[in-house]
Amino acid sequence: MVLEVALIDVLPGHEDDFAAAYAQAHAIIVAAEGCRSVRMTRGIESPSRFVLLVEWDSVQAHEDNFRATEAFDRWRALIGPYFAGPPRVEHFLDVPA
Repeated sequence: MVLEVALIDVLPGHEDDFAAAYAQAHAIIVAAEGCRSVRMTRGIESPSRFVLLVEWDSVQAHEDNFRATEAFDRWRALIGPYFAGPPRVEHFLDVPA
């Protein structure tokens, strides 16, 4: 399992519109093969900053089963208009305790 972390800065004043668009877009990403869970968080100190956390079976599942599909285009069409700039996206692996 890998964790996709996307740091998303939203245009100031459009945070509620972004959250509403995400509520619609959530079903699109959750339906992607290899997607285990999706969670969006919002900054307290920086309320225009959101963090998307997606658990995938693998980086390949993210890239091939979502990013390379029409579903990603629909996802981005819903939430993309509210981006203040390109999201910063990275993948992470758990560190054993």
